[in-house]
Amino acid sequence: MTPSAPLATAAGPDLLGPAEVDRAAERLAGRIRRTPVLPFRPGLRLKAEHLQHSGSFKLRGAANAVLALGARSIVTGSSGNHGIALARLAGELGIELTVVLAGGASPDKAALIRALGARTVAVAGGVAERELRAAELARTTGAVLIPSSDHALVVAGQGTVGREILADAPDTEAIYVPVGGGGLLAGVCLAAWDRPVRVIGVEPAGTPRYARSLAAGHPLRLPACDTVADGLRGQQPGTVTYPIVRDRVDELVTVTDAEVLAAAVLLGRQGVEAEPSGAVALAGALRSGGPERAVAVVSGGNTPAALRAAAARHQLFSPNSLPSPSLSSPEEQSR
Repeated sequence: MTPSAPLATAAGPDLLGPAEVDRAAERLAGRIRRTPVLPFRPGLRLKAEHLQHSGSFKLRGAANAVLALGARSIVTGSSGNHGIALARLAGELGIELTVVLAGGASPDKAALIRALGARTVAVAGGVAERELRAAELARTTGAVLIPSSDHALVVAGQGTVGREILADAPDTEAIYVPVGGGGLLAGVCLAAWDRPVRVIGVEPAGTPRYARSLAAGHPLRLPACDTVADGLRGQQPGTVTYPIVRDRVDELVTVTDAEVLAAAVLLGRQGVEAEPSGAVALAGALRSGGPERAVAVVSGGNTPAALRAAAARHQLFSPNSLPSPSLSSPEEQSR
């Protein structure tokens, strides 16, 4: 559903609209890589965010928030890639960072976060418990909380993915976007707000939180899900992301773990090393198989091999790579 008027969604002290994506692009100039749109097959191209600095699109939202807020101490909850992006920035800017990880988080992603110099805190349970712990740490320590998706500056930063697609491939008729917490989907919705392009969100079949929430007419919390797409285990839409998605997304589709892994194999055959979460949008595009000129966002390339290589490089060359004592109790620390 392509609306005719700009969005005016309240998100903190300012209104979040397409112009915020433009401001994010200005702020991020020189900080992020303008990733290419690659051919995949006739009628279908790939937005190569697996080539982004830090290995995923998450750097865009993380950097936009960090640069705008100017915080010196940050807490976040992350499945891994947002934490990696923040840890990379924190190391460059001398920021103290604590990353809260839920049960089932990738050990390799946690190891790279620590190699980059950040603290990690492990909590039992799913994404909901992770977010509660991150908010508690921010309150008790005075650190600034930068969520992985449900934050106006993060959403605006992620929207630069869609902005670049529409600039570099202006004939695009549909954009397929992987959906976890919804920050990337909401950002692409903002970038495409008044443009004649369809935006399709692709969710793991085991946790279709946006599809069910939109059907119910309000955000729902789903049980924790153990999908192979470890970066897309969010349990409910956010307060910032939900109204944007509700008012602009054209379609939501679900894909099985088998379809995700098959899409990752296809990407690998073309030299695109994507983690399972990064192959979800392609899986959705392949399932839909429409005649439109489409772009699928390959959102991340942090495979175990890539993560281990990156951690080894940082441990070898960075004198500050050893983690500091955690803000958590010893039993909560992920080591």
